[in-house]
Amino acid sequence: MSEENITTTINAILHEVTDAIFPWSYSEVLKILGVAAAVALTVVIALGIRLIMRRLVRNRLPRHIYIPIERLVFYSIIAIGVTAALSPLGINLTGLLVAGGVAGIVVGFAAQTVVANALSGIFLHIDRPLKLGDPVQVENISGHVIDISIFSTRIKTWDGNIVRIPNDKLFSSLITNYTASVARRIEFKIGISYSSDISKAKEAILKVFNDHPLVLVNPPPEVFVEDFGDSAIVLAARCWVPAPLWFATKKELLELIKKAFDEVGVEIPFPQLDLHVKEGVKIVIKRENKEVAQVTS
Repeated sequence: MSEENITTTINAILHEVTDAIFPWSYSEVLKILGVAAAVALTVVIALGIRLIMRRLVRNRLPRHIYIPIERLVFYSIIAIGVTAALSPLGINLTGLLVAGGVAGIVVGFAAQTVVANALSGIFLHIDRPLKLGDPVQVENISGHVIDISIFSTRIKTWDGNIVRIPNDKLFSSLITNYTASVARRIEFKIGISYSSDISKAKEAILKVFNDHPLVLVNPPPEVFVEDFGDSAIVLAARCWVPAPLWFATKKELLELIKKAFDEVGVEIPFPQLDLHVKEGVKIVIKRENKEVAQVTS
């Protein structure tokens, strides 16, 4: 056997061994490397977005709401990236994604109320119109917030009932938060008799306001005549107090104003009605269905 034949035989054996160990062509190897690089890049992007979310969003949402959102975003990016990366190898997962999307749409229509409540719960945690412990009024329901979940919010009313409000309805309702601001105004409508001294009444009320430690100096308290009623002169008395102590302060001020009026002789009148009787009217007085007297004017 010549030297040339020996060389050819050795090369043929090497090619067979190489093909057995590495059955892919050069172009196929490049495709596999490209797919691996694309998958790695997808993972890096998903990790980067997760890191950004943890820095910007995690502290704004409760843990039980943030974790499902983070996982959904992370694995959605991985799924989309892997699907796109496998296309050069002839592996097409588009049909599977379409089928999953159709199934998701069907489930979404069937559970649209649940989804609406969940999204509204997320928006409520971002917007923060109320928080645990806040005294609030939602439409015609008022009380303390005792729970805010992803789907609903629970309010304990002033008389002790627990009311569950779906988050989608809560998000679109008028919400009054009584402690969202630092201070709240207290306003009284106080009637005094027409024979009482208006100046004394105003001074007595202002003294109560100025002496109370929880009444704010700025904005200053004010008292003025608001109306002339049928039985009384109506005074409007206003002052500002810390919002968390609004109700307790209001109760104290009412008692103190009554005591101050008693000290300076200001009368709070009962409702009065003047009755004018025309001439020629006969009034019959009966007792046990028997007439006992007649009065003629």
